Amino acid sequence: MRTFKDIPYLSEPHERAYLDIYLPEGEVKGVLIYFHGGGIYAGAKYLYKGLIPLVENNGIALVMPNYRLYPNAKFPEYLYDAAAACAWTKEHISEYADVNTDNLYISGSSAGGYISMMLYFDRKYLSTYGASVNDFRGYVFDAGQPTTHFSVLKYDYKVDHRKIVVDEAAPIYHIDNYDGRPPVLILASDHDMHCRLSQTHVLIDTMTYFSYPEDKINFKLMENTTHCSYVNEPIFAEEINTFFEKTKK
Repeated sequence: MRTFKDIPYLSEPHERAYLDIYLPEGEVKGVLIYFHGGGIYAGAKYLYKGLIPLVENNGIALVMPNYRLYPNAKFPEYLYDAAAACAWTKEHISEYADVNTDNLYISGSSAGGYISMMLYFDRKYLSTYGASVNDFRGYVFDAGQPTTHFSVLKYDYKVDHRKIVVDEAAPIYHIDNYDGRPPVLILASDHDMHCRLSQTHVLIDTMTYFSYPEDKINFKLMENTTHCSYVNEPIFAEEINTFFEKTKK
């Protein structure tokens, strides 16, 4: 596995506007951009053990960006960071590897899953950096919050973080009639954070109500697990690779 660390993805980077790249030794079949979890107040671009097989066994490169965090960040700064990292990858990954840029995927776990949802459902973030939702072949929402994120409630709105709010900071708020967006893989634990699994089902039902085709919504219930407890296990890479093989060009 070849590694490139701390690459800036903004022309004038702040202290967290850096990403790491992990490349297979052989053919690069595609690229997975992966946003870490941590509630938007913790975490960093760390290579989870469960993702390593994607690189070593499946020929998928990983791009792992950092993004701004609370309490120093505010909504939606970290979403623009994430969009910038995705646009940078689209434009520059070919400088690091011979890769089919038709097979770029956006993903994340927990807070990273929320970020991936927001990039998918609200087009303005990627378009700010000259990219489109449809520039990416697929999206992985792992244990993300489809309502307004609890850290937005705590740090920006100064209200009880347990509230269920659906406004412009909620991925589900931006769902509209299906317009040809790429397929998604949605992962959730059967013993996830309180309300997370039920909200995930509402997300899927809402997508269906707005005529998202059945083959664009891939849902996997991670049985006998707690919130993101599977990210260091082989099944995590297996589910992502199955989605990749099903949807790649």
